Amino acid sequence: MLNFWDKVQMYDLTQGLSHLTPPWPTYEPLQVKFFKRLTPNGANGQLITTSNHVGTHLDGSLHFCTHGRDIASIPLEDLIGPGVVVDLSDIAEDYGIYTSKDITDRVEVKKGDILIINTGYHKYGWDQPEADERRYMLRHPGPTKEFSKWCQEMDIKWIGVDCGSADHPMNTKIRDWEPKEAKKADAYLQAKYGKSLEEFFPDDDYQLMHIDLFPDDIIHAENLGGEIDKILNKRLIIGCYPWRFVGGESSICRIVAYDEKE
Repeated sequence: MLNFWDKVQMYDLTQGLSHLTPPWPTYEPLQVKFFKRLTPNGANGQLITTSNHVGTHLDGSLHFCTHGRDIASIPLEDLIGPGVVVDLSDIAEDYGIYTSKDITDRVEVKKGDILIINTGYHKYGWDQPEADERRYMLRHPGPTKEFSKWCQEMDIKWIGVDCGSADHPMNTKIRDWEPKEAKKADAYLQAKYGKSLEEFFPDDDYQLMHIDLFPDDIIHAENLGGEIDKILNKRLIIGCYPWRFVGGESSICRIVAYDEKE
């Protein structure tokens, strides 16, 4: 029984989690303390305080949608299944834009797939040699309305990204909180595309990867990393394992890709 397991290769796509892991801007960081130690208690015990948006985590539809599912209500078949990992690192730039064509030029995406997007920005994660928290959170590339519509048409199961948000950072509250970054982003977009930040992301398109897609239960995981560079532009089985969190709007999670051993 289950004699195929020795033929399975697993890849951990999860970022390390620590009190040093930066949360999404303005969110509570992870705090850890021991309330019991081996000496004199005979066991170690810890208390943690955290928001749900630290390290690799799954945004549930309840995060942005009043009638959305909590984490515990997501069926296992919606969390685990066939998908693709696409490598966009060759075109990724600070404040850059990616499109559905950028995805389909590199991999075949089927209806109902799980889609993992490697922007390459995981290399700026807090635990990496090139760690750069501001670049990781404030300057990673992201999509426009075209992409969210394509995700709906393809009935994407869920999306994973290796950066601070599935939305472009300048299509979040970061645009208001970081006016100097917004000015740099506007200059980049004007120079490359001849369009302003406001033209790319008008008010009606605000945080579209959350607001447009979560009512359809097309959710996403953020801050992926780990062994993602080992499985670029490949089709695999992909699983996301959040807490069975009743009432949870989002959850810290572990993400694993499964392939056949060669």
